Amino acid sequence: MDLGIIGFQRSGKTTIFNAVTKGNAQTGSYGAGVQPNIGVVKVPDTRLDELAKLFNPKKLTLADIRYIDFPGEAFSGGQGPPAQFLAQLARCDALIHVVRAFHDETVPHPQESIDPARDASAMELELAFADAAFIEKRLERIEASMRSVKMSERDAAEREVALLTRLKQGLEADTPLREQEISAEDQKLLVNYQFLTDKPLLIVLNIDEGDAARAEEIEGAFAPHAQGAHVAVAAISGKIEQELAQLSDAEAVEFRNDLGIKEPGLDRMIRMSYQLTGLISFFTIGEDECRAWNVTNGAMAPAAAGKIHTDLERGFIRAEVVGWEDLLAAGSMAEARKRGQLHQEGKTYVVKDGDCLNILFNV
Repeated sequence: MDLGIIGFQRSGKTTIFNAVTKGNAQTGSYGAGVQPNIGVVKVPDTRLDELAKLFNPKKLTLADIRYIDFPGEAFSGGQGPPAQFLAQLARCDALIHVVRAFHDETVPHPQESIDPARDASAMELELAFADAAFIEKRLERIEASMRSVKMSERDAAEREVALLTRLKQGLEADTPLREQEISAEDQKLLVNYQFLTDKPLLIVLNIDEGDAARAEEIEGAFAPHAQGAHVAVAAISGKIEQELAQLSDAEAVEFRNDLGIKEPGLDRMIRMSYQLTGLISFFTIGEDECRAWNVTNGAMAPAAAGKIHTDLERGFIRAEVVGWEDLLAAGSMAEARKRGQLHQEGKTYVVKDGDCLNILFNV
C-alpha cells in the first residue's frame, strides 16, 4: 500500500514522515528539483506475533506500507501540484494531509496565522484543481477524436463526455469526486483514471506537544470540517512522535504514559489508513515463515492467492481456512482440523480479516 503524505510548507509534514518511518529526511525547504522522500514501514500485528509462537518460524514477515512525502512547495501555487508529481500522487492508494495546528513563533505559518480548517479547505481546492484540469484536457482529446470515431464507439465516447462534464461541475461546486454519486456502470468508464479527490483522505492535525493528551477532543472539534465516508481525522503531535520513534519500545511506552497518550499516534495512523482504503490482513503460517498479507475487504480467495503469487491465482483449486483465534485456541493445524475449525473453501469464498490460508493449486 502506498500512502502519499501531502501538506503546505511548515506544516510539519516531513516531521510526521520521519516519525512514522524512523527516518532522518531533511525538514524545511526542499529546494528545486528534489524528489519526494520515500520510506517503508512494517505494520505491527499482534495476531501474527501470537501465531508465530505456535510455529516458531525461521522467518516472520509483516505487511508493509510505503510512505511518500511530497514537497510542500508542490502545493503552494494555487493551481494544483506540478506535473512532475502528479503521476506519483495518482498511484497512491490514499492521501495523508498533514495540517498545521501547532504554534511556534520560530517557524511562522506562511499565512501568518494557524487555521487548520482553512488549510484543509485550501488543499482540497489544490487537488480539485488538478482533477478539473485533467478532465478538461481529456474532454478536449475526446472532442478532437469525435470527428474520426466509429459509429459503434460514438455512444461510449458521448457517455464519457457527459460523465466527465458532470464530475467537473461537481468539482467546481466544491464537491470532491469521492463524495459524488457515480454508478457502477460509470465507474467502468473511469477505471483507468486516478483522480486525486477520489482517493481516501486522512487529515492529520499536527498539534502542540501540550495538547497531545487532548487528541480525541481536538479530532471531535474538527470533525465538521472533514465530512464524508472516505475522510478521517487524526490529531498527532509530530514533534512528540518523532522523539518517541528514537526510543526503545519500553522507554516509548513509559514516555507515552507520562504524557497521557492512550494509543501511539503512528499506530493509529496505520489503523485508520487500513480502514479508509478498505484493506484487511490474512496470514500464511508454517515453520518456514509466518507472514501477513494485505487484500481489499471483500476479495475472494483466488485474489488473496494472487497476492502471494500470480501462479497460485491462476491454478487455484481451493483454500484451507482457519480463523487466527481458532488456530490459537486449538494450538496446531492438526487440532484445528480435528475440531472442524479448518474448513475447505472454493473460488467464491470471501476472505475475512485474520484468516489463515493454505492455498491448494495446480502447477
